[in-house]
Amino acid sequence: MEVGRRELNRFGGTTNGQHTPRANPGTDSQFPANCAGNSVSVPGLRRSSTHVLPKRLSTLARRGTRVALALAAAGVLFAPCAHSQQSGAGRGGPQQTAPAESRLADRDDGRSQAESDLQMAIAFTRRGEFQRAIPLFLAARGRVAVPFALEFNLALCYVGTRQFPQAIRILSQMDGGKRPGDVKNLLAQALVGDHQQEAAWKALQEAAEISPGNEKLYLLVSQACLDEGLYDLGLHVLDVGMRNLPDSPRLHFQRGLMYSQLDEADLANGEFQLVQKLAPQSDIAYIAAAQQAFQSGQVQDVIRTAREGIRAGFTHYLLLTMLGEALLRAGATPATPPEFREAQEVLEKAVVERPGYSSAHIALGRVYLALGRVGDAVAQLESGRQLDPRNRAVYPPLASAYRRAGQADKAQEALAALRELNRQEAARIGSAEGGHAGYSGGRSGQQEPPPR
Repeated sequence: MEVGRRELNRFGGTTNGQHTPRANPGTDSQFPANCAGNSVSVPGLRRSSTHVLPKRLSTLARRGTRVALALAAAGVLFAPCAHSQQSGAGRGGPQQTAPAESRLADRDDGRSQAESDLQMAIAFTRRGEFQRAIPLFLAARGRVAVPFALEFNLALCYVGTRQFPQAIRILSQMDGGKRPGDVKNLLAQALVGDHQQEAAWKALQEAAEISPGNEKLYLLVSQACLDEGLYDLGLHVLDVGMRNLPDSPRLHFQRGLMYSQLDEADLANGEFQLVQKLAPQSDIAYIAAAQQAFQSGQVQDVIRTAREGIRAGFTHYLLLTMLGEALLRAGATPATPPEFREAQEVLEKAVVERPGYSSAHIALGRVYLALGRVGDAVAQLESGRQLDPRNRAVYPPLASAYRRAGQADKAQEALAALRELNRQEAARIGSAEGGHAGYSGGRSGQQEPPPR
């Protein structure tokens, strides 16, 4: 199970097991950092391939939430500081209102309605509900006091829904103002998603010149590379980061994930062990140890390590998900109530802590399917698919759930989607665009991007 694309970047400080939100360095009062669910993420637990044991266990959770949610969690989601104007959406979730599209031509309340739309859109974005946020941002466009916040968050939602050209168009035209590094950061991620490697490398270098000590920059962009299978580019990004932050446990963890994808088990293990030395008895140390055990196929060690970390107060959603997944892999079923109940409980906690993490939804959907709670299983699995439609792990249990629900047509659609993703993956591995293309083993720290 690999800690995936948008996950390492959410690691933050912890207090009694709760992750303390961290503001982005240099955040000014007009754009207070918002952490959508505590903590800064860990790049790795991305694709929780929970149905069959793949060639590399490290690919199990590679696909997590998309870039946008990680940015929100890392304190890069901008919200105008008009706290007195914040609706209930900002405090307890978005309020129900008429669809934004139906109000586009009805602007009697002018700017006040636009500000209300903006606040509601930001609340949806914080929760990872990007599709619901986008029409509200569009409805408020051109009518708000802080257009930068709207445009940046709209681009963030486009990246979160893999609408990369739209995001690139917005970000390329934006004046970064006081936040040029954040604009270049998100632009680099969008360009990676669109497989524009040379342009992404340039944007990354420009962002690194602006804020060379910004750990989140290297984590987020390298995680985007991990998601797209652009491992060489991701390693080059990490080379830049490690020249500026050589003792960052998070960057070493991310490099371990990259090596895992390249079947460099010894190099990956070395990185995971270094993480534990650099940050002993920390959340990331426990996650690195559990990841290392997953990679080696030592499921019982994963269970032991995750339990130890949770008992130590690190109730990080990655540890919770890894424990639940490992318990299921170790054979927990409704016929073994203690272990199965524990798996259900930790996965339910993981979904609450990080509703935008697809792997937790997928694993919990499998639990509900085993319990015969077919409707709940479909709901969780569909949530996982919507968060990460390219995560192949979701489709086998989703097809099974739909068959048991008597919806054979939707079951066939899920299997067809899986076949297409398998075809795309085979084509990617055989191309020079990703996979092992250009990789020669050790890293020399060179700055040139890999060949396209």
